[in-house]
Amino acid sequence: MKPAQRQMHLNLFVLNTGHHEASWRHPETHPESITDIRYYTKLAQTAESAKLDSLFIADALVLTPAVKYKILGGLEPLTLLSALAMGTERIGLIATVSTTYSEPFNVARMFSSLDHISGGRAGWNSVTSVGDATALNFGLERHPEHGDRYERAKEFLVVLKGLWDCWQDDAIVANKQTGIYSDYEHKIRALDHKGKHYSVRGPLNIGRSPQGYPVLVQAGSSDAGKELAAETAEVVFTAQDTLEHGRSFYADVKQRMSKYGRSPDELKILPGFCPIVGITETEAREKEALLNELTLPAFGLIRLSNALEMDLSQYPLDGPFPLEDLPSVDQVKGQKARFQMYVEMVRKENLTIRQLMLRTASARGHYTLAGTPKQIADEMEAWFTQEAADGFNVMPPYFPGGFEDFVNLVVPELQRRGLFRTEYTGRTLREHLGLKRPAAKNPQPIR
Repeated sequence: MKPAQRQMHLNLFVLNTGHHEASWRHPETHPESITDIRYYTKLAQTAESAKLDSLFIADALVLTPAVKYKILGGLEPLTLLSALAMGTERIGLIATVSTTYSEPFNVARMFSSLDHISGGRAGWNSVTSVGDATALNFGLERHPEHGDRYERAKEFLVVLKGLWDCWQDDAIVANKQTGIYSDYEHKIRALDHKGKHYSVRGPLNIGRSPQGYPVLVQAGSSDAGKELAAETAEVVFTAQDTLEHGRSFYADVKQRMSKYGRSPDELKILPGFCPIVGITETEAREKEALLNELTLPAFGLIRLSNALEMDLSQYPLDGPFPLEDLPSVDQVKGQKARFQMYVEMVRKENLTIRQLMLRTASARGHYTLAGTPKQIADEMEAWFTQEAADGFNVMPPYFPGGFEDFVNLVVPELQRRGLFRTEYTGRTLREHLGLKRPAAKNPQPIR
């Protein structure tokens, strides 16, 4: 029997009016709807109709002055996805929660609840957050250093898995005749974790969820991030701006997995991809040009200054980029991989500040392509078949039209090539991704 053709995985990254920074100004978007559950329900149902694996909600725990020029913030992800679970049936639901500014017990309970509510469709995107401004919202003066954040994140995950394992699948007896609801002595255990950052007794106060654990997702491309992904993640969202960079990242992370006793198939790498779709190439370029014409240099300066951790407003927009004044990557407290990507873009393409703004306006450095459905499918197939991706974190430039173009024009092309499913074959997110359901560890009696 001929083996089944390998198929890519597609996740929809939902971000208010779209991923282009000027999307809210586009004539077809609805910025007034970003707190309207009906708006998100329609997007989720469109994604489900296209048989996408999942959708994803990012999050930040701070509001910056950049909100003057762009939509920032919005609905809390877990609250939003709990509502979307009731308006969908199959699509996975991935929420971002910070390990730096959350407690493991609360996070374990919330994701277990979402997994129960959705019938096994939950995923957790773990981030370590960025910026001193975020720290100030949580009683801290400074954001923890990069290495400290990842050390904390690693222990955070150990605690979460331990809490999710406190209940065996068959712990609930619910025997009305005997009056025994659970096998408390043999099937439920305490965690009794005492580590450097956390002390958590447990057990969790909700039974084991349909997937055992929600799918474990990680976003980040730094060396520390890659190492943590190789050890613990099941899906990685990453920003790679070229096929070559994608292949290098893919090979690096996959080869690191063996030292943790993991198979490469246990981790799906999904680079961010912003498709700007036109029936013709000219139409696609016109759509891209319209969005770029709506960009505001005032916002672009704030975004780049934050990413590069240096105030760029003192420099001419069209003059040489002040590379010599940038901090070294070792001094960067935020997203080190994004910092390095921007610096490499400037050096390789000799960009001015204005040019870097436009170069990254569509998706903040993720790969962007304006083209026909065939051209976009060709590029996606190249990344997939040349081991730069197991699929894509799709980042439409604007909603709903930019996403509908992808669903109506690109997805059918991928399906015709046998590269993407035409029907769901499972009900849980783990089944969509081809991931095993983890078994609970043998419990120890609660003391």
